[in-house]
Amino acid sequence: MSYRIKSPNGNANRQGTPLDVAKTVECFLNDISAEGEPAIRRLSQRFDGWNPASFRLTPAQIDECMSELTSEQINDIKFAQTQVRNFAEEQLRSMSDIEVETLPGVILGHKNIPVDTVGCYVPSGKYPLVASAHMTIITAKTAGVRRVVAVSPPFGGRPSAAVIAAIHLAGADEIYCIGGVQAIAAMAFGIGEFPQVDMIVGPGNAYVAEAKRQVFGRVGIDLFAGPTETLVIADEETVDGEMCAIDLLGQAEHGPTSKAVLITTSEQLGRDTLAQIEQFLLTLPTAAIAREAWNNVGEIIICNSEEEMVREADAIASEHVQVMTRNPDYFLDRLKNYGALFLGPRTTVAYGDKVIGTNHTLPTARAARYTGGLWVGKFLKTCTYQRILTDEASALIGAYGSRLCLLEGFAGHAEQCNIRVRRYGHAAPVSTR
Repeated sequence: MSYRIKSPNGNANRQGTPLDVAKTVECFLNDISAEGEPAIRRLSQRFDGWNPASFRLTPAQIDECMSELTSEQINDIKFAQTQVRNFAEEQLRSMSDIEVETLPGVILGHKNIPVDTVGCYVPSGKYPLVASAHMTIITAKTAGVRRVVAVSPPFGGRPSAAVIAAIHLAGADEIYCIGGVQAIAAMAFGIGEFPQVDMIVGPGNAYVAEAKRQVFGRVGIDLFAGPTETLVIADEETVDGEMCAIDLLGQAEHGPTSKAVLITTSEQLGRDTLAQIEQFLLTLPTAAIAREAWNNVGEIIICNSEEEMVREADAIASEHVQVMTRNPDYFLDRLKNYGALFLGPRTTVAYGDKVIGTNHTLPTARAARYTGGLWVGKFLKTCTYQRILTDEASALIGAYGSRLCLLEGFAGHAEQCNIRVRRYGHAAPVSTR
């Protein structure tokens, strides 16, 4: 049986959208739906102090942002984007259109068709999430999306130079400097200068995430994203408390509800990790946020075996799972519920977040039980088609189809089958009267 040497505080580990956030977002969306552009401008001014003549950035404004970055910074962004593009291209190659003859004269197939227009939300502000430009825009473009629209909030009363540069280098067709619920609504409803998109992707704060949830159905979305989560699985033969501690705190710095969990078979490693966390929190520049997250939702679980570690990890279903054990393939072969897996001490979640090439838009709040993260396939619709080549095949399928339709009580459906049996076959159709 497992036990905890550090558990979350009180009710800090609750999941779900707070009622006040949901109601606020609903009110904002209703206002925007009713009023259109004036409501968008009012909210942008209220929350960002931003109400330009046009939210769409001009080539000159984009060039100005690009000029603020050093050549090294631009090369670093290009390096990361190349890694994301390379992996997305390999993922795309794994997906094939198919056409098969399942019975003589019966042809079935599917085609992978890109979504036409996608809106990508790229956060800015305190943490300008440059990497989110790579993960959303490049992946969509690799999938073959015709039109990619990017939105990103202003920071300090102007577009965030690093974010806009990354969006531009990633290949967005249009860039708008706007954030929050108003940005999601503008793209979902197609208001004013904003095109209506078919799908919205990308991370954001609780209000952005809730806005995506509420417009889902009108448009597609990537997934319902909550606070960042990380899970470290470690043993004392492979790694020490220092590395465990920084891999936990490195993700806890995202925000005060970012869950960080260590699972190990070694109580000594657990206690060493606790001590090292306290040391890091004395010097880490983001210590205030990381400490709040660690105190609120941090956890250390001691297990008796690797099998028990797998069970605990699958129950948690974390967004990120870092495996630092003597045999990481044991967990690769057995774990079922995770957003992304990082195997061995030489890799880390930060690599996946920023540069290695896999996508960092991942399921949270135990959604890894039923979905993976953003990838090139999310931008493709797998659509089927059917073709019958012979009279005999049509009559055969029609006879079965007629009987099955009548079993369900659908007389009209049965007649669709029967007319083909009469025209193309010799067997007597089933009566629908």
